[in-house]
Amino acid sequence: MKFMLLCCHEERKWDSMSKSECDAVMEETRAYCEELKKSGHLLAAEQLEPIQSARSVKVRNGKLAVTDGPFAETKEQLGGFFLISARDLDEAIQVASKFPSAQFGTMEVRPVTVAS
Repeated sequence: MKFMLLCCHEERKWDSMSKSECDAVMEETRAYCEELKKSGHLLAAEQLEPIQSARSVKVRNGKLAVTDGPFAETKEQLGGFFLISARDLDEAIQVASKFPSAQFGTMEVRPVTVAS
């Protein structure tokens, strides 16, 4: 089964960390991703640019509306994603729990719909 792990954290909290702290988290994440690639779990991963570069798009009654940033008012923002392969939800949760960012943010685990 495929699962999408959505990595969410407070950008302000990340921005308040020292460069060495950020570098350590990123290096630990890269090492864990390498481990997941070797085990066949990691299918894809991407880090997102800060929310200042985001745009929310919607069309209502045929009219396009584009607004700056994410639409939802939340404390945490989506920072990246990891597409993994796992036996089941329990294994996906175990994989997600070992990401360094789970210690200061949230890893949302969602099964990917199988196309029919």
